Amino acid sequence: MRQYRAMVAVGDSFTEGMCDDLRPDGHYRGWADRVADALAAEQPGFRYANLAVRGKLIGQIRAEQVGPAAATDADLVTLAGGLNDVLRPGCDVAEVERRLGECAAELLAEGRTVVLFTSTDPTRRMAGSARLLPAILRMKGFVEGVVRDNPGRAVLVDLFSAPVFDDRRLWAEDRLHLSPEGHRRVALAVLEALGRPVGEDWRAPLAEPDTRTRAEKVRADVRWIGTHVGPWIGRRLRGRSSGDGRPPKRAELLPYGNRSGN
Repeated sequence: MRQYRAMVAVGDSFTEGMCDDLRPDGHYRGWADRVADALAAEQPGFRYANLAVRGKLIGQIRAEQVGPAAATDADLVTLAGGLNDVLRPGCDVAEVERRLGECAAELLAEGRTVVLFTSTDPTRRMAGSARLLPAILRMKGFVEGVVRDNPGRAVLVDLFSAPVFDDRRLWAEDRLHLSPEGHRRVALAVLEALGRPVGEDWRAPLAEPDTRTRAEKVRADVRWIGTHVGPWIGRRLRGRSSGDGRPPKRAELLPYGNRSGN
């Protein structure tokens, strides 16, 4: 099992860690932070940076995050991006694949381990998402190909094939971002992909059934459309992003102690 000295996370809100678990420092504690916690417990002096910023498209990730990540001496990098592009009508999937491939190629240099992800399947939890499935499946095949072409260096975390992510309780109210339990599950998936014993099956269904009535689910759907879908469409129409002007939450590769209790 390879021991890692330093980790850099790049991407969008998935990796930034947006959920309803806001920490005292004003940042969210997502799956990448949880992975860093676990690796820091193994390796004295472990360092961690999280360059991910919500709302970023793959071109922005390529331009703003990949170079700084590659310039560090981190031996582990996580790369997730492209879904924000896919969510937008008229997405050029071939261009997204090209840019994602460039990101992976640069980060794979110097003997780093690079963790890549397949998207979850949104069609069973989010109304109107069936139109996204062809692009998501195409991106899934592309990422699998990158991992296949780089054995031992690129590591795959396959979230698409885990039906547990159909459970809305693994998602925040906006249904685009993970809940704390969702982030915990993804962290376990990453650690397992890196060869760590995780002690539980992250793919297992939640122990307690979802007891909400149909009426409660309908009310939640209505609230979701008014609270989250409308503002998201408004930002797209104005050419704005939730991450505009926002810096990374942990821009420097600095020592990181185990902070699971914070």
